[in-house]
Amino acid sequence: MSYLEQEIHEQASVIEHFLAAENDNVAKIAAAIREFDPAFVLIAARGTSDNAARYAQYLMGIEANLLVSLATPSVHTLYEANIKMSKALVIGISQSGHSEDVRQIVTDAREQGAITLGITNDETSPLANEAEYHIYLNAGEEKSVAATKTYTAQLTALALLTAHLTQNDKKLATIQKLPQMVSATIDASESVANWVERYRYMERIALIGRGLNYSTAFEIALKIKELCYIVGEEYSEADFRHGPIAIISQGFPVMVVAPTGKTLPLMLDLLGKLNERGAECIVFSDSEEACKLATNHVALPADIPEWLSPICAVIPGQMFAYHLAAAKGHKIDEPRGLSKVTITR
Repeated sequence: MSYLEQEIHEQASVIEHFLAAENDNVAKIAAAIREFDPAFVLIAARGTSDNAARYAQYLMGIEANLLVSLATPSVHTLYEANIKMSKALVIGISQSGHSEDVRQIVTDAREQGAITLGITNDETSPLANEAEYHIYLNAGEEKSVAATKTYTAQLTALALLTAHLTQNDKKLATIQKLPQMVSATIDASESVANWVERYRYMERIALIGRGLNYSTAFEIALKIKELCYIVGEEYSEADFRHGPIAIISQGFPVMVVAPTGKTLPLMLDLLGKLNERGAECIVFSDSEEACKLATNHVALPADIPEWLSPICAVIPGQMFAYHLAAAKGHKIDEPRGLSKVTITR
């Protein structure tokens, strides 16, 4: 068994351990943030962590009414601009905690008096040491180059932080059920192995999400690129209608993330249009109606709320990328040209 497959299957236990280990720490951090009362949130990240930041854009905006922006690291490092961050909550997200440009933004922000938070899987990393506050993912060593368990741990950290920020007891209780939801999703995703061979020779795929699961489309696309060396383009359902839908013809593969929630009616409408054009639709959803519009699908847990759905919805995408890479004969744990820690400035 590859490290990647092991780490995909570890995600339920990782999340369970994280919630038990970090809940009190996250509650204290949330209290400090409320006292600081930031005017906005700025998140610095790269790669997979940047997709976690996209989730936070929607989650913290919807639940905590906070304006969340993604940082532009080159503005700080290459152009050495003095961005005004003194009134912000500045979050650096990095699996390794060694991304120099992410750390630099946190350093600049802290020097200006901003409240700063690092989210990493290494308590001794430069980012963990630089930020005023730190959330430790407790995910254990991630040996595969392609991140899986650290990504869902990052999403869980952001969900827990937001629930504590809003002091929402109902959501805090719901998040404790997440390990069971993730475990059920992993079990359901085993079915991918039965039909992934159908896509062995595809050269391109479109990935569609919206709202909270816009981040999911980005993360699954990244996994497909990293592991399968296939051109995967991610789109918001809304943006896809504004031109890119023209690429769809008979047999064009489209992966659609469509859990129950605010975006489902729009995703159902899009799936109808994709079927009219003869697209090959792969659907991840708890909606029976959505799954009926798919060539192949994975059913998500019926009880998962929309705000937590990205933590589960990404898992069948991870499984798809893993099984497709295996079918293609690629090295699962050593994607060509990649390393576990990438240093950028």
